Amino acid sequence: MKILIADDSRVMRQIVIRTLRQAGHAGHELIEAENGREAVEKVRSESPDLVLSDWNMPEMTGIDALDTLRASGSTVAFGFVTSEGSDEMRARAAASGAAFLIAKPFTPEAFDEALTGVFASMG
Repeated sequence: MKILIADDSRVMRQIVIRTLRQAGHAGHELIEAENGREAVEKVRSESPDLVLSDWNMPEMTGIDALDTLRASGSTVAFGFVTSEGSDEMRARAAASGAAFLIAKPFTPEAFDEALTGVFASMG
């Protein structure tokens, strides 16, 4: 399993990676992107199985990255790990095809629950 972590904060990418390990998902190949534009490029070049993306990033937001990927025909599993989790954001994420939205502060249990659901749907 190859997971792309997109966040403009290097520290937050490291926290997401650590939380993945704590949730029992340490054996995956991890790649990183600093913004939505880079995430779109890496989905095309690296073909990850899952994208974990922040919502608010420079150059291209996470939701714009998801919309760009879906418009280009990509069906990569995509979830948000973000500081906000309003009902409006959750509805927008779901409407764009996101598998989940985990709001900060997050727990290893929240990651495990979201990822287990995504992995189960992959077969």
